[in-house]
Amino acid sequence: MMAQSDLDIKETALKEDLKFYFMNPCDKYRARHQIPWKLALQILKIVMVTSQLVFFGLSNQLVVSFKEENTVAFKHLFLKGYSGVDEDDYSCSIYTQQDAYDSIFYVIDQYRQLKNISLGTLGYEHDGSGLKICKQQYRKGGMLPSNDKPNIDVSTETDCIILKPQELASTNTEVKLNSSFFNLEFYRLIQIKISFKLKGVALQTIHARELPDCYAFQNTITFNNRAHSGKIKIYFNSDTDIQECKDWHILGSVLQKNSLYILVFDGFVILNCLASLILCSRSVVLALRLRQRFVNFFLEKYNRCVSYSDRMEFINGWYVLVIISDVMTITGSILKMEIKAKNLTSYDVCSILLGTSTLFVWVGVIRYLGYFQTYNVLILTMQASLPKVLRFCCCAGMIYLGYTFCGWIVLGPYHEKFEDLNTVAECLFSLVNGDDMFATFAQIQQKSMLVWTFSRLYLYSFIILFIYMILSLFIALITDAYDTIKKYQQSGFLATDLDEFLKDCGSVSYRKEQTSMPFICCCRRRQSDDNLILIN
Repeated sequence: MMAQSDLDIKETALKEDLKFYFMNPCDKYRARHQIPWKLALQILKIVMVTSQLVFFGLSNQLVVSFKEENTVAFKHLFLKGYSGVDEDDYSCSIYTQQDAYDSIFYVIDQYRQLKNISLGTLGYEHDGSGLKICKQQYRKGGMLPSNDKPNIDVSTETDCIILKPQELASTNTEVKLNSSFFNLEFYRLIQIKISFKLKGVALQTIHARELPDCYAFQNTITFNNRAHSGKIKIYFNSDTDIQECKDWHILGSVLQKNSLYILVFDGFVILNCLASLILCSRSVVLALRLRQRFVNFFLEKYNRCVSYSDRMEFINGWYVLVIISDVMTITGSILKMEIKAKNLTSYDVCSILLGTSTLFVWVGVIRYLGYFQTYNVLILTMQASLPKVLRFCCCAGMIYLGYTFCGWIVLGPYHEKFEDLNTVAECLFSLVNGDDMFATFAQIQQKSMLVWTFSRLYLYSFIILFIYMILSLFIALITDAYDTIKKYQQSGFLATDLDEFLKDCGSVSYRKEQTSMPFICCCRRRQSDDNLILIN
């Protein structure tokens, strides 16, 4: 009898803790007057993290625009005859030997007088750097004069020459420019690569009350003659590296004060996320301990194990999402503070961390809306349909990959949207969504009647199969899950062992007192709250 009494006391305490664990923040406050600190922190964090992201986004926008505008300026400065529009995936092209010589010497001449012609704050990187010109070609061969057939050794060789800025105005440079290095034999020339480094300063950040950034531009101009088709494609590539400005002097204290205020705000964001991280981690640990108590009691009283689904009820996925978001926000805020102090320049890494964490913060708001039956349908529908949708996507993905490989190998030479696998996959995905259908049909080149006929059969079959069948079945899976959830909401969800265990815990009472804070919305219990569907 004593053992049975102890077991009853343990059961009552366990039911009380379980019921309290599955309550929403308002019920917890009404039951034990426990202030919902995590809810308050999440609301505050939404405001602070979003504001932080907006400030960083405006700063990052200046960086991106500065890079893009400099790249366009470099193309106009160093590419002779550049029209301002790139041709396909390359910048421009040349067709005669004289155009090749003119384009190469044009780059050298523009580099020599850069400071006199550039509108930007550009300069040479340092005295040791210069203009590096490398030509790659097949080994020495010859052209047979009888039928103009080449006699070439297919092994390649590369020769390079460096023209430094301080030497460009001297007579030695004229000797180099007239040397045999620039006597090009185009029948064995593979490519010419011209590379040089420049530095610049982004002064536009001063107008945004931010300290300026210093940039290093690694520019590469490639004259590609691999095809030997009579057309040399010119590629321009500019890699930008943000560096710390050394020995800069800026008059005025507005910039320093503005930077200090933002650093202090970032510090408060870190403290907020750290407090949220501690509270959510504590809740996860307490939930795991409560689950172990429930498992041990169930095994002791009923002599059987708790099902896997009931065990997973104690793993709150929202808390895990908040923990991941807090870790990413703290890491991104530290990087942002270092960037603001001009100690780091990892804009891309910081953008990914802050952007993803903000996404998770806003998605986490759904947890509190899910406590109400009207807003809970979306979450329950996604949860119920996800396994079926994943299995369905695996089967449909096999068909999709088959069409991708088929379109690439057959239509690639005749259609620009099928030139590589990545482009083919994007084109087919656009077709599934009904985008750009007519253009895809119309751009097929009619050079081969066989390929043109195949393209029609290929596109019509893909559209009919995916839009009218697979996509409809995909929507039907989600609709079926939605109908099931609506039916369960009306007739009741299937009872699990955990539900049966908590069914008769209505007699468990909590201390309720009249609140002295009437401004809290969850202090008064409404009759409509009796129909809440609690989710984890």
